[in-house]
Amino acid sequence: MVDRAPYASDPALSRGRLFDTGASPTRSEFQRDRDRIIHSTAFRRLQYKTQVFLHHEGQHYRTRLTHTLEVSQMARSIARALRLDEDLAEAVALAHDLGHTPFGHAGERVLHEKMAEWGGFDHNMQAIRVVTRLENRYAEHDGLNLSWEALEGILKHNGPLLDADDRPVGRYLKEGLPAGIDEIPASEDLQLATFASLEAQCAAIADDIAYNAHDIDDALRAGLLSIRELADVPLVGPIVQRVLARWPDIEPNRQAHEVQRGLITMMIEDVIAESTLAIRAANPQSADDVRHAGATLIRFSPPVAAAEEALKRFMFERVYRSEAVMEPVRRSQIVVSELFDHYLAHADMPGRWGESARAAPWVGTKARLVADFIAGMTDPYALEQHARLFDAPAQLG
Repeated sequence: MVDRAPYASDPALSRGRLFDTGASPTRSEFQRDRDRIIHSTAFRRLQYKTQVFLHHEGQHYRTRLTHTLEVSQMARSIARALRLDEDLAEAVALAHDLGHTPFGHAGERVLHEKMAEWGGFDHNMQAIRVVTRLENRYAEHDGLNLSWEALEGILKHNGPLLDADDRPVGRYLKEGLPAGIDEIPASEDLQLATFASLEAQCAAIADDIAYNAHDIDDALRAGLLSIRELADVPLVGPIVQRVLARWPDIEPNRQAHEVQRGLITMMIEDVIAESTLAIRAANPQSADDVRHAGATLIRFSPPVAAAEEALKRFMFERVYRSEAVMEPVRRSQIVVSELFDHYLAHADMPGRWGESARAAPWVGTKARLVADFIAGMTDPYALEQHARLFDAPAQLG
């Protein structure tokens, strides 16, 4: 019998799928969600999509796929410790980056600018488009036909999109909700003003833990940072100091690994301890109580949250905005920009993409098809198509 907390999501009480699939004799509804995501085309493409360092720069850096797998493992660990449904936490984690473009956030910024006239481009909303519309594997429907809880988690794992007065919040406060938010095919209303399940919150914080740790590891591999430069950096500094004191003479790659595993362990243990206290204080008696709790319950303790923000600022200044990262990023933005302009003008995308674009009744519809097509590209495929169309390979490095 599953030892599930009363406030955990229960697959037996799922709000269902848009298309009924009948009961499975061997898998819960959330296990089926996880399996559908893993077997999707969009999931496989993550192997060749940039995380921070562009795909061509080396095979030892994280890609969107390896990042996603690390997030999934951490989300399961946190969910297990808190007696939540591990399968739903894993499903949301596995799907959370399906909407990312080639070349990481660089590609997303270009598509958002190009699509400004037609509602912009948002990678989180794009993940919803992927799992509800763009995957076309099943005979009876488009999309993956995920459960309501999985869709809710993908859409709201970072928090509500609206406040109690139905006004956009957070990243959507300035520009409004992303295009298509009111057209998501789901079995019930996704309740944009409520929080997501604790399982989805586990996936969200696992995402933060994963990129904090592995971006440091990749930056050390790339030579953008040294271990000793991290000794005074918030959050990671004390761990670095302990590693250097205990193993001062071992190889740098071993020191880096000890730092990474120590950082991950510390953050996960802090989340479990703080979240246990937050859940106890909120005293939810059901998954719906969690949605109406008024706050995120899976979280860092205040000291760790403050140190984590400081670490992010350090990484932004020293790694994400370093010339070694930004030079290929700028070139990749040119690739995405020129691809978009060409396809919007000529609609000569292959197969169903070109057919749909040429038949589009409105330029906004055509533009969205172009954005969907480009967003689904891997880094190598985008470079290949750019070289074919412009007779000049794009040199990113």
